[in-house]
Amino acid sequence: MDLSQDADRAAVDEMVRTADVVISNFKPASAKKLGMDAARLRQLNPRLIYAQLHAFGEEEALPAFDVVLQAEAGFLYMSGEPGRSPSKMPVALIDLLAAHQLKEGLLLALLHRERTGKGSTVSTSLLEAAVASLANQATNWLMEGHIPQPMGSQHPNIAPYGDVFLTADDKPVVIAAGTEQQFVRLCEQLGLPDLPADERFFQNARRVQQREALRAELAPAFKRLDRATLIKKLGEAGVPVGSIRNMKEVFDRPQAQRMVLEEPLPDGRMSRRVATVAFSIKSD
Repeated sequence: MDLSQDADRAAVDEMVRTADVVISNFKPASAKKLGMDAARLRQLNPRLIYAQLHAFGEEEALPAFDVVLQAEAGFLYMSGEPGRSPSKMPVALIDLLAAHQLKEGLLLALLHRERTGKGSTVSTSLLEAAVASLANQATNWLMEGHIPQPMGSQHPNIAPYGDVFLTADDKPVVIAAGTEQQFVRLCEQLGLPDLPADERFFQNARRVQQREALRAELAPAFKRLDRATLIKKLGEAGVPVGSIRNMKEVFDRPQAQRMVLEEPLPDGRMSRRVATVAFSIKSD
């Protein structure tokens, strides 16, 4: 619809009168100019739920794309390898995070309307959604004044967690030994049963301080096992481990295959894409 045309705007108004939700990513001033602001639309439909997505919040009418928000929210600064240029996430992560925040607000607004009969306005911004997702990295700053630095895939508070090792068949795997027991089991399965008693490594805080020394001890042990054997042994021992898969390998998994949607296109080709809904609901 061309909202600058009276006929098109009248058609949109007619839809709004029976709509449950309107989602807008206009700048507030633009929405008002076009007659698509919450106040006007709720005059047409008092039960309407109006959802507004901003870039930086209501007070800053700046445009932005995902990579800009990855920069502004600190993700870009702490991503990548030490001593190298920042690396953005290879998907539009902030867009996805903001969409989930907006969705949760909409669900609560729908529940509120079901109980009260009243519509409402839901708003979020890409920046707020990004900051809300900083999790332990934000806590490290807020509690201890530590500015997170680029660490590749490693974890700032746990070791070995996010460390990548090569197996005997030169396949990369990533380890996430998040508890003391998991670290002990990891060492047992790698044939290093005495390593957890080493004074450098017997507590997580020490392992965080001695990352490089720990890696030097573990890496040769990983090279003694092929990836399939290693994954099986560690999995059976309850040690979190993952194969670093390319996209083909991701969709080799049955769980991923079940998420592929297919639809014939008008020209006869088959469209294949991944489902963006990843939950199921079952009634008792």
